[in-house]
Amino acid sequence: MTAGRAPAIRVQGLEKAYKKLKVLRGVDFDVARGSIFALLGSNGAGKTTVVNILATLLRADAGTASVNGFDVAAEGADVRGSISLTGQFAAVDEILTGRENLVLVARLRRLKDPGRIADDLLARFSLTDAAARRVATYSGGMRRRLDIAMSLVGNPPVIFLDEPTTGLDPQARIEVWDAVRELAGRGTTVLLTTQYLDEAEHLADRIAILHQGRIIVNGTLAELRELLPPAEVEYVEKQPTLEDVFFAIVGDTGDKDTPGKDAHDPRGAAATPPQDR
Repeated sequence: MTAGRAPAIRVQGLEKAYKKLKVLRGVDFDVARGSIFALLGSNGAGKTTVVNILATLLRADAGTASVNGFDVAAEGADVRGSISLTGQFAAVDEILTGRENLVLVARLRRLKDPGRIADDLLARFSLTDAAARRVATYSGGMRRRLDIAMSLVGNPPVIFLDEPTTGLDPQARIEVWDAVRELAGRGTTVLLTTQYLDEAEHLADRIAILHQGRIIVNGTLAELRELLPPAEVEYVEKQPTLEDVFFAIVGDTGDKDTPGKDAHDPRGAAATPPQDR
């Protein structure tokens, strides 16, 4: 298999235990280059343990894993040079501005022209207008987008997003989803851990369910749906989802950081909240 066709991430027989508690019991999966792979599971399923092993923050008890062609156990420095990790909480400095956070990371990575790198990433994640503001004034979605932007300084080919939308409101979650799609669209391989079923459904090219330390199913959304028997179909009037109602009322104009603009529903008609009778 050539380097270009080899999976960006390969995990085989991964095991990890904390004393008598077996967290991983032989985990296997591959992640294709430039794809979004969702590792789905409940709290305590072992998702973060898998990510920490792949990021060389934790050593597996058994099994093998490679990232970008480098063995996680034997070539840790090369693995770390190929990845970026965004944890469950935004690792941003609230005292600094958004631009200063990005410039700082670029300087730490010893990259040339950190200012240009910061400006490019601010534009890419729709944060240019907030570049000079202290991060303490950012919304949750803006902080998370900045956090992801900081992870991309140096253009790592693989990025790990460990439950990136935990604690975010509905609008902020959509902002992060858009950012993740944009990453994959540019060729970045994304391993996403989440406990939100709709998040995996909306984002992932492939979904693996981790349960009791093992991958119990791994496939595309269409393949996973085929595991259930077909439902009996009856004609019913389609009702709007709660998400439809929410965005019709509060607005989703594309200017995510400016509240209070007129909202429009997905069909293009102006949507207004119900009036008091």
